[in-house]
Amino acid sequence: MRGLVAAIAAIGLIGCESKPKAAPAARKQDIEVPPPVNRLVFGGDVMLSRHVAARMRASGDSALPFRKIAPFFHGADLAFVNLESPFSDKGATPAGGMVFKAPPEAIEGLLLAGIDVVSTANNHTRDQQEYGMLYTLDWLEKNKIAAIGVGRDEAAARRGAVLLSNTVKFGFLAYTYDQRNGNHKDDDARINGLDIVRLREDIAAIRKISNVTVVSMHAGVEYAKAPNASQQQFARAAIEAGATLVIGHHPHVAQPCEEYQTGVICYSLGNLIFDQTADGTNEGLIVEAEFKGFSLRRIRRHKIRIVATIPELVVKAQ
Repeated sequence: MRGLVAAIAAIGLIGCESKPKAAPAARKQDIEVPPPVNRLVFGGDVMLSRHVAARMRASGDSALPFRKIAPFFHGADLAFVNLESPFSDKGATPAGGMVFKAPPEAIEGLLLAGIDVVSTANNHTRDQQEYGMLYTLDWLEKNKIAAIGVGRDEAAARRGAVLLSNTVKFGFLAYTYDQRNGNHKDDDARINGLDIVRLREDIAAIRKISNVTVVSMHAGVEYAKAPNASQQQFARAAIEAGATLVIGHHPHVAQPCEEYQTGVICYSLGNLIFDQTADGTNEGLIVEAEFKGFSLRRIRRHKIRIVATIPELVVKAQ
């Protein structure tokens, strides 16, 4: 910290010995305080059902999938992932198929990694019907993890979440291209869709109560290594409306990041925790964003490799 203190010269009196006066203490308004630095870490799709859940049960370790990467996430000021499987305490965990359910105890992995906020807005949000959707919100809240993209009512979903870190307020919003997963005939207003008009309204609202806006986007073509026009249009609209960072997921493979106007878009981080075997689905990205004050100063992309449902950082040889 640099103090700006005025030096005061000693003034002698006639016929008297000059005596220096003590320098006054620095005033609060004279002290230059550097802006705070925040490190935010983002992971892609996290699916805690199917073979991932089977491995947890077999090992007796509900946090097993996060063991190797937990320290990296836990060291962040704020950490985010896309939660691809709703929690539920009803029924058995599926052994296969495309309808997911995470056992409640799987929350231990998110807690081990120090995850602060998750998007629950994706095509699997309603896999366990309304009960599972609301149970997930309650379970996350009980464990002090913010959920975005889905709310107990429409207004709550659109409101997002504001998290305070080192005096900076980060506003988070989330949206999904689909919420039906082939199992529902209508849309639930409590789940945010890719509506650009609403996106602009939501960003305008959250910017009034936060300093930095981050948008989560669940969109794109599965296994495609480049974003499609819909992803680009939505993500760029978010930056134009005032978002600083857009984090994408759903394709299950990594896609590029791009600088756009005053923000950065990462179109897909790929999988973080999953049991897929298609080409590229066992390689993903963790994005590390460094903020100085309200400004995004640096983006780093870290490669991860998933081995038998467990991700690990890929460290380049020195």
